[in-house]
Amino acid sequence: MTISKNPFMRLICFFWCNPLYLAALMSLSLLLGAYGFQYIGGYEPCALCWSQRYAHLAILLLSLMAIALKKAPNPFRIIFTAATVIALYVSVVAAGYHGGVEQKWWKGPNTCTSSGIDQNADMESLFDNMMNKKILMCDEIPWQIFGISIAGFNFLISLAVALFVSGAVISTIRKNHD
Repeated sequence: MTISKNPFMRLICFFWCNPLYLAALMSLSLLLGAYGFQYIGGYEPCALCWSQRYAHLAILLLSLMAIALKKAPNPFRIIFTAATVIALYVSVVAAGYHGGVEQKWWKGPNTCTSSGIDQNADMESLFDNMMNKKILMCDEIPWQIFGISIAGFNFLISLAVALFVSGAVISTIRKNHD
């Protein structure tokens, strides 16, 4: 087997052999991006955004534990690797659900969608609530590019990484059992 001189191919080969590094890097990058949008861009997270952040925090912590346990007995490494893969798919589901709510493909939770606003409330109480805190709607798209929202990009990136990591882990398991 010859090692490619193409840096992109070398990176893919590195992550294929070390998929947990990719999971950790992806989640760290997406978390930093989310906090950048919040603290630099001024885009406050809604309730569904927080669920995506929790999923990425879990991926980051689980993958780092699996990496740290690389030399540990097999069961520990397998448990944290499997938990990382599960957390990757939880992230895909959370981002996909939020993206679908934003696109109005399905209804989101009443607590953070425009359909959850009490239509019978008087204007004075609505105004007081708005002055006290910003109402964050999960079904509104605060930022998008090429028609894809932040949740949409999170879904696409998380899905690609989840499939790649799953494939690499399954390939490693098959190679070790042959």
